[in-house]
Amino acid sequence: MKKVEDYIRTIPNFPEEGIMFRDITTVLEDAEGFQLAIDELQKKLEGIDFDVIAGAESRGFVFGAPLAYNMHKPFVLIRKKGKLPCETVEEEYDLEYGTATIEMHKDSIKPGQKVVLVDDLIATGGTIKAGAHLIEKLGGSVAAMLFLLELSGLEGRKMLESEGYRVESVVNYPGK
Repeated sequence: MKKVEDYIRTIPNFPEEGIMFRDITTVLEDAEGFQLAIDELQKKLEGIDFDVIAGAESRGFVFGAPLAYNMHKPFVLIRKKGKLPCETVEEEYDLEYGTATIEMHKDSIKPGQKVVLVDDLIATGGTIKAGAHLIEKLGGSVAAMLFLLELSGLEGRKMLESEGYRVESVVNYPGK
């Protein structure tokens, strides 16, 4: 029986020398691989009490929306600044070289709602931490953070867990 990692393509030295790029397009391009990825992500949510799934742009949409559909939960978008049409709340976070800003509609999370944040990959954890802050600004709480892949050498899990967040991932790769 195949595992999710069997569908992930590794590309050495991309985008630069020494990096092992983990390509999820091969998961998405295979119907069984994609179904397995969604099923494995859903298993990680067993026993977690939550009301809403929120996905980070853009690959968080790819995995979060099918989970929300399967689990009969609403799906909320976390987008790059300037992409949402209604009143928003925003959070700036650090990148390797500079900063970025993400935002959510102000009415997308109701006070007291428990939210699962979904993205394809956890590396340093900066984007998803900013997403958690948005949810908390709106009065919600983060029930869990869920990822298909984890690059454990970048210690995103360690940083997020040190702030009290629950982190779940399906496939864990050592290194960067």
